[in-house]
Amino acid sequence: MPSTPLIIGHRGASRDAPENTLASFRLAFAQGADGLEADFRLTRDGRVVCLHDAGTLRTAGENLEVAGATLAQLQRLDAGRWKGEQWRGERIPTLSQVLELLPAGKRLFIELKCGAEIIDPLSAELARAAVPADRIRFLAFDHLLVAALKQRLPDHRACWLCDYRWRGGWHPSAGEVLSRLAEIGADGLASRDRAILDASLVVQLRQRGLEIHVWTVDSAKDARRLCGLGVDSIMTNRPGWLRRALDLPQERA
Repeated sequence: MPSTPLIIGHRGASRDAPENTLASFRLAFAQGADGLEADFRLTRDGRVVCLHDAGTLRTAGENLEVAGATLAQLQRLDAGRWKGEQWRGERIPTLSQVLELLPAGKRLFIELKCGAEIIDPLSAELARAAVPADRIRFLAFDHLLVAALKQRLPDHRACWLCDYRWRGGWHPSAGEVLSRLAEIGADGLASRDRAILDASLVVQLRQRGLEIHVWTVDSAKDARRLCGLGVDSIMTNRPGWLRRALDLPQERA
């Protein structure tokens, strides 16, 4: 059934601004994004910070391992200059800074890039921020982490991230995906945009009461196909452009 999906800024408006920075997140909302997808890791001193890679070399020019660095060490780095001089001085943000920036009614998709050790600090930050649970989605490739999140934070929704490989058939198969989701008690699937994600799989997800979110889509043609399938959200590096390409309304409740 055709849908009007949420448009979620993948690492913010990351085509235009330095990914996973407050500048990128602000720009995504200025472009009309319904929410953000951002990556989070735990520092040596137990702070939850926003960074995709295990180290800082690609986006900050100096190679610190997040798990071995303190928040102070990480926030001395320039996480914006690699994208252009206009972004010089952007810092690696904390989860608390991202939550503080989140406008009322907007969503935050929290992708966890480390293990279950992040759950207690994450829970504490969410409690302090008091963002309604229905505005948050947890995402993780580690299915055991998804299961642990559901046990520790049952009022929040957690989705299993899944990519696929073709080896004479899709792996994991649609049946394996559905079995894994049931096994871990996930609230939905966060799927790479692959051909395995078809009408049959979406119908089966819906029959089980599960959500379906898709990444990372920067093509209007691909996004229209996903609208036709009836997905809940589309994650894109180009939220403003994609919203215009799909002729979607600017404000979503």
